Parts: sequence; C-alpha cells; structure tokens
Amino acid sequence: MNHLLKECALDDTCSYLEDKRQTMHYKIIDDCSKAYCSELIERGWRRFGNMFFRPVCRECSACESLKIDVDHYHFSKSARRVIRKNSDLRTVLQRPTMTQAHLDIFTLYHDYMKCHREWETQPINPQNYYMSFIHGYNDYGYEVLYFDKETLIGVDLIDILPNGISSIYFYYHPDYSKRSLGRYSLYRQIMMAQENNLAWIYLGYYVQGCQSLEYKNQYDPLFQLEGRPEEEHDPIWSFLK
Repeated sequence: MNHLLKECALDDTCSYLEDKRQTMHYKIIDDCSKAYCSELIERGWRRFGNMFFRPVCRECSACESLKIDVDHYHFSKSARRVIRKNSDLRTVLQRPTMTQAHLDIFTLYHDYMKCHREWETQPINPQNYYMSFIHGYNDYGYEVLYFDKETLIGVDLIDILPNGISSIYFYYHPDYSKRSLGRYSLYRQIMMAQENNLAWIYLGYYVQGCQSLEYKNQYDPLFQLEGRPEEEHDPIWSFLK
C-alpha cells in the first residue's frame, strides 16, 4: 500500500483566477490506504483517481481549504425546502462505475457550464473519465447516483474516510438545474456523515472571486486550514464562521 509512483510540482495557468499562474504539487500513489488518504485530505490535498494534488503558489494564497463541522450543522429553512423538493429522487450509494449515461450527463453538464459560466471544457472519453473518477478509489471511494424514476440525473463522487467525507466532484443533467441538485447532494453528504458519526465534510478549495467555488463559503460552522502543512506537521484548522 501507498506506493508513491511520482511526485512533482508543475507551473501552469491558474484554474480558478484569470491572469494568474499556479504551482501545483502532485503525488501519484498506487494503492493509497484509507488512513494515508485521510492524512493527505486533512492537510489540504485533493484526489482525482490515484493522483493527489494541492496548490503551493509562492505569491498567492487564494485557495483556502474548508471543511464543514457536521456535529454542529443545522439545516436552514432554505436547505429543508431543497431537501423536500428532491424527496422524490432515488439514490444509490456504490463503488464508482462508468456507463454511457455517466459520460453523456458529464458532457451535457460541462457544455451547460461553458455556456453559463464560461468554463473551458475538453471532450470526455472513457479513458480520462476512468482515470479521474474510477481508478484509485480503493476501499474508500464511492459514487452517489441520483435517479428520477429510472433515469440517472446526477453523480456525486466522494471519499468516505475515517473522520469525514471528502467531496470530489458532482455533476448533473442540465434539464434538472431548477432542483438545486448541487446543494441537495451536499446536504445528502451531511446527512450521511451525521448518520455514520463522521465529523467533517471536506469541501476542497474556496477561492474568493471564482464564481464556481464561492458557494462553499455559504455553509457553517466552517473551518479553514492554516497554510499547507507537510506530513510531519499536525494540521491546524481554525474556526471561520
């Protein structure tokens, strides 16, 4: 377990803010254990497939790692309305899979976001979908499938770790955009964590000024990771709000 295949830092155009450069630290780990994955996520890393990454930009600290305090989270009236609105949906929790429906919805979702938020998109194919969302799930990676009757309409990729749930990626069919499925999927994660006595929902990065990530600051109680701690240092999470 935890076979480190490659580690590097790469400079590129920033994924979140225009006219910025970013430096990302990457680890490619084969057979990463649940315990080690949890240690990395707790220190601000994210996982796609068997690749873990985090920003280490010298002149910018805009990427802030956030997590929701599940034990003290209370659903607002607005949250309860979203939950009621989607109470007719059927959900399935299982290991990550790939079907043509997955690929079709993924493509439709990104075409929709390109139109509405000017996302840069690249065509998806089975190989890169597999490498991003299926490969490397080990004994902690799952998908939550959302069905309207028998029709797949949303896919939520998550890691269920000893101390919490790490949100990886969520996408949905644009025809169901009025259902607030992004918010609903996160509420479902919180409920799942509460039912299983898990303390945190790891939201990944919040970046002020990046419309696609600013929603993460709407939840509370919320904690923020201080800096980018190395593995030999204990992570410090400060109460944000």
